[in-house]
Amino acid sequence: MPDEPLRDDHTELLRRRALTEDAARPDAVQRRHDAGGRTARENILDLVDDGSFVEYGRFAIAAQRARRELDDLIARTPADGLVAGTAHVDGQPCAVLSYDYTVLAGTQGALGHLKKDRLFELIERMKLPTVFFAEGGGGRPGDTDHPTVSSLDVRAFALWAGLSGVVPRIAVVKGRCFAGNAVIAGCSDLIVATEDTSIGMGGPAMIAGGGLGDIAPDAVGPISVQAPNGVVDVVVPDEATAVSVTRQLLGYFRGPAAPGTAPDQTALRTIVPERARRAYQVAPIIETLADEGSVIFLRQKFAPELVTALARIEGRPVGVIANNTMVMAGAITAAASDKAARFLQLCDAFGIPVVSLVDCPGFMVGPAAEAEALVRRGSRLLVAGAALRVPLIAVILRRGYGLGAQAMCGGSLHEPLLTVAWPGAHLGPMGLEGAVRLGLRKELEAIADDDAREQAVRDATAAAQANAAALNSASMFEIDDVIDPAETRSLIAATLATAEPAGLAPRRGFVDTW
Repeated sequence: MPDEPLRDDHTELLRRRALTEDAARPDAVQRRHDAGGRTARENILDLVDDGSFVEYGRFAIAAQRARRELDDLIARTPADGLVAGTAHVDGQPCAVLSYDYTVLAGTQGALGHLKKDRLFELIERMKLPTVFFAEGGGGRPGDTDHPTVSSLDVRAFALWAGLSGVVPRIAVVKGRCFAGNAVIAGCSDLIVATEDTSIGMGGPAMIAGGGLGDIAPDAVGPISVQAPNGVVDVVVPDEATAVSVTRQLLGYFRGPAAPGTAPDQTALRTIVPERARRAYQVAPIIETLADEGSVIFLRQKFAPELVTALARIEGRPVGVIANNTMVMAGAITAAASDKAARFLQLCDAFGIPVVSLVDCPGFMVGPAAEAEALVRRGSRLLVAGAALRVPLIAVILRRGYGLGAQAMCGGSLHEPLLTVAWPGAHLGPMGLEGAVRLGLRKELEAIADDDAREQAVRDATAAAQANAAALNSASMFEIDDVIDPAETRSLIAATLATAEPAGLAPRRGFVDTW
């Protein structure tokens, strides 16, 4: 039977649908490409599985019929600048939304807000992990068809913020992201941003309107600012890499996968210097413990004295916190406390076990540290650790001193499901030399000769170090075991496998200290 000719209504549908696609606006697409970017639809199609995207609100247009011709709006403002829907990524369901910078600079329109409301409610009902490409200029004052005075009754931001801890949400930013768009990114669990990104709570127009001067868009909140201050979790060179990283990040929230290849574990036996004062890179330890190619480091330039990463060990997703002795000897600063506490909350919210790699001289102390509200901010890490429901495993790599080491272990050496130490580790209530100078102060003051006094300090510190050795601590059952470093990966995997049937305890609220 020959194909029947299409009815007029069907023909009109196909015509209108074609106008929503990139091919209908070649000039706008070319400008985007010339600027080094991809379109919203290109990013979405790169992220999701073929044929899985179900779009919502494709035929929406800018609410500007009172000032522009309808045909112009249909042609130039497809989807009201917000492409949104459900899809699958690597076979798993998700939601994906993207502002379209080729439509009114990715600004937030009246119908776009309604689309977000609709999608956010569906995301909560369907428990969908969500990716939001958030580039854009914030609120759009030019919409005329929905009379408003303040526009502050928009529900989208409350709905999006209310998804915190309910579903994992990843924001992807390329280029300029201001005002409401920045809030979308900021309320997300993770932000992936390209190197040319600028993120700000207000764009140049708002800054100038507030009498704060004329600022170029790219100077509002560039990556050189937003990476060191912790706003951005992962910095990538371009959108293609951003999509690839986002796909990997989504995978951590889906649970176990097939075990990956293990690096040579014997390298761990010599990776930590014997001398306690010699710094070393902790990232190679994390990469050695993890399945090859499975590690993504988060907020690398923010509080670098504390490393956070997502990884897999024998296919199981884990969150890793680790002291970085290359910066401030690995001491826990106020910023490091914020970084670690928030990361623990992220892992706990979505059932990701935590591995803590400890080489910590304690909390950073002194007037400069206290000027940064260390008492409150440092306590965040202890409060977050105490509220953990997911398995925690602690490995003392070398130094485990003071309250800082306790905080790295959830508050106590016996809080983790397993606390082990490597053979060269030492543990104590504070740094050993400091403890000697404090505890033997009167005896040391009685030694008149400076050289003799310092030799007495060295001798006493050596004796304290022998007492603080991991094997001695294990003999008092302060820790569970002292292990061959090459066994670490297998012991972590075995402990997590044992913990799996337990599931998560009911959520317990806690009062954040900052």
